[in-house]
Amino acid sequence: MGPTTPRAPTPSAQWLAVPSPAPTMKTMEFYCEACETAMCGECRAGEHREHGTVLLRDVVEQHKAALQRQLEAVRGRLPQLSAAIALVGGISQQLQERKAEALAQISAAFEDLEQALQQRKQALVSDLEAICGAKQKVLQTQLDTLRQGQEHIGSSCSFAEQALRLGSAPEVLLVRKHMRERLAALAAQAFPERPHENAQLELVLEVDGLRRSVLNLGALLTTSATAHETVATGEGLRQALVGQPASLTVTTKDKDGRLVRTGSAELRAEITGPDGARLPVPVVDHKNGTYELVYTARTEGELLLSVLLYGQPVRGSPFRVRALRPGDLPPSPDDVKRRVKSPGGPGSHVRQKAVRRPSSMYSTGGKRKDNPIEDELVFRVGSRGREKGEFTNLQGVSAASSGRIVVADSNNQCIQVFSNEGQFKFRFGVRGRSPGQLQRPTGVAVDTNGDIIVADYDNRWVSIFSPEGKFKTKIGAGRLTGPKGVAVDRNGHIIVVDNKSCCVFTFQPNGKLVGRFGGRGATDRHFAGPHFVAVNNKNEIVVTDFHNHSVKVSGRPPSVRTSPALPLPRGSSLPHLLPLELVPESPKPLPRGCHARHGAEAGDTALNTAHTRPPSSWVSWGEGGPGRSREDVVDPVLGTWAGGRLAGALESGEAENGLKLKRE
Repeated sequence: MGPTTPRAPTPSAQWLAVPSPAPTMKTMEFYCEACETAMCGECRAGEHREHGTVLLRDVVEQHKAALQRQLEAVRGRLPQLSAAIALVGGISQQLQERKAEALAQISAAFEDLEQALQQRKQALVSDLEAICGAKQKVLQTQLDTLRQGQEHIGSSCSFAEQALRLGSAPEVLLVRKHMRERLAALAAQAFPERPHENAQLELVLEVDGLRRSVLNLGALLTTSATAHETVATGEGLRQALVGQPASLTVTTKDKDGRLVRTGSAELRAEITGPDGARLPVPVVDHKNGTYELVYTARTEGELLLSVLLYGQPVRGSPFRVRALRPGDLPPSPDDVKRRVKSPGGPGSHVRQKAVRRPSSMYSTGGKRKDNPIEDELVFRVGSRGREKGEFTNLQGVSAASSGRIVVADSNNQCIQVFSNEGQFKFRFGVRGRSPGQLQRPTGVAVDTNGDIIVADYDNRWVSIFSPEGKFKTKIGAGRLTGPKGVAVDRNGHIIVVDNKSCCVFTFQPNGKLVGRFGGRGATDRHFAGPHFVAVNNKNEIVVTDFHNHSVKVSGRPPSVRTSPALPLPRGSSLPHLLPLELVPESPKPLPRGCHARHGAEAGDTALNTAHTRPPSSWVSWGEGGPGRSREDVVDPVLGTWAGGRLAGALESGEAENGLKLKRE
């Protein structure tokens, strides 16, 4: 064998055969406090030469202790998380159980309803068969009797006719003898020719109401309220007087701190006395997310008030409350609503300081407080539609002293009446242009007798109905062009706002015109599309002026009681000696020779002797006469004489200087 040629080593063998030099390990002896890292001597002399350094062995124990403290603090959260997991898991489990329970209740309820429907169906079918069978039996008996009589008469007549036609004389005599009594009996026999029954058989099913009830059957009550965000407020959280009720308000909120607007939350509260006795606190649900709790302390001392929402304490619960005797109550710092004698002199005083109500939690400005406001929605009535209790284009509303709410439903052409609790009572009115019918009702009011007064816009009159909705009378026909709002003053007068003529009319309940003021314009004494009217406690008329964007309060002219035969001395002022109530059309003066009737048509001033003349009385100006002034005008708001003088005398309805009072 020849000499062996050495083989080239494989890469792995080459790597094993050539060992790499061992790396140089540098000892970390120092610690840079600025960089919070360990380093060697070279790094200390290099990049960390300007930093403060210490020996690593001097700080490592401190860091170990700090790390141990953090570890213990974090590990201490584990029981809290375990408890929270158990709590949330328990709530989730309860939710699933209640879901299953609700599903079972829904299934059972609807199965019962289905069974009840089937039972009712079978009962109706059974009653149908029984009623129809009884009627058919009576009718069939009557038919049998009639048919039997028809057959007897037919056979007897046929036999007699055959004898007459074919029989001999002896045979005819024989048939006459035998058939005489039979034919007489058949002729005199009473047959049941009139029906003994009728064919009425109708089914009445109130399916619509039942369907609505079924569609609205059941409701799921729940809230998103959480205990840790829910707050309690009120004096009852701080102190209570023995033997006197103390109250507090609980306002529920969700996990983000937003107010919960619905009720039915599971809220419980109890008070623990100094002797350890526990008493439940009643809870009043306002159905708007707030709840009122009222309790009475029996003994003085420190009480413990616990408020739980879904089994969890609300924020701040339990609350420590001091129970005091009424005589031991210290004066409140807010109790400053009392007058204090001033050193300025007898009878003088320092103005009392008002107590400012804290900001509401609903306020967007400033720091939000935890006290709820009290102007929440009590209830809501109605929705869009044409059924009872539904509305289409609501207009006027009025509250009656009898505890009823009256609403004008314009597009449905009716008036709907509800109780103060929102329960539908009845509605009345049909569309039409005859008295008692409605054509776009707008304003509504209730007088002291309970009669319902309706402003009928398109019919151009005001209708008066009894409290039960029965039509009584109409007023204002021929005078009103577009009545919109209506009200009743303390004297029983009916105040009507005419939207089209921009005037306000005052009528007596019998329809007699008492007064009128206003006119189209943009000044304080005019209106531009007035809508509604009310009467305040001073018996002043309050009108909403739509296109002038304002609310106007108008006084009233003085009560007018005048005699038509009262003489008027020359040179006397008309308002003082003849207190006519003026019915203005506009603030323009009357030209010479212009009659008030013509002036009224032209938009000028008219006069009316209210309380002494019928509504059709009118006044005209004649020519001449001392004291006549071109500036004699009428104040359109107050209805009073605004300027000028008129001399003359009034005798039997006619004045010497051209002021004539005529009756139509």
